[in-house]
Amino acid sequence: MKPGSGTTTDVVTDETDAEAAAEPRVPGTAGRPSDDTGSGAGSSGDDETEAGPARRWPRVLAAVLVVVLLAAGGAFYVAGRQLRDTPATSNRALTDSAATTQVAGDVTNALGKVFSYGPGATAATKAAAQQLLAGKALQQYAALFGQVEKQAADQKLTLTTHVVRAGVTRLTHDSAHLLVFMDQVYERKGKAASTAAAQLSVTAQLREGRWTIVEIDAR
Repeated sequence: MKPGSGTTTDVVTDETDAEAAAEPRVPGTAGRPSDDTGSGAGSSGDDETEAGPARRWPRVLAAVLVVVLLAAGGAFYVAGRQLRDTPATSNRALTDSAATTQVAGDVTNALGKVFSYGPGATAATKAAAQQLLAGKALQQYAALFGQVEKQAADQKLTLTTHVVRAGVTRLTHDSAHLLVFMDQVYERKGKAASTAAAQLSVTAQLREGRWTIVEIDAR
């Protein structure tokens, strides 16, 4: 071997190996990716994990809103039906002025006739009652009118009834309830006339196009 060439090569190799052997290493770091690469991969995984729930929240909220709106719509529908079906909305006294006027007029006319009589005109009153009253009202009237007829003849009594006001409280297509206020004037021969107020609760039914009184209660 020539002096210089082989010796130089061996020395360089030995120095390189010696330096590599002398370089300090952290145990377990061999073959690992760099810190920058590792950090980047970890951040990307965390972002994807956090983005999953974030993307699901709008869909969950939208579904909840749909359920709430459907429930609210159902509640409003039920409330609307109940409002339309209440007894107040089926009372024609609040909505049908023509029918209300007719029943008030028929009842006012009937009460004025059956509760007005004179000493010699009781037969006409009795006949009117047969046409304008029916049911319980006619039965009550017939039971009492016998006494009234005798009293009118003995005392020369004249009774005149004026309906001051007739208010329809409930009205259907064939039945009506009214509250009636009346003034009654009593006159006896040789004595001053006297006036008395009366208040009646009246039930009427529509028969053959005319309202007939079927029940009368004094209030």
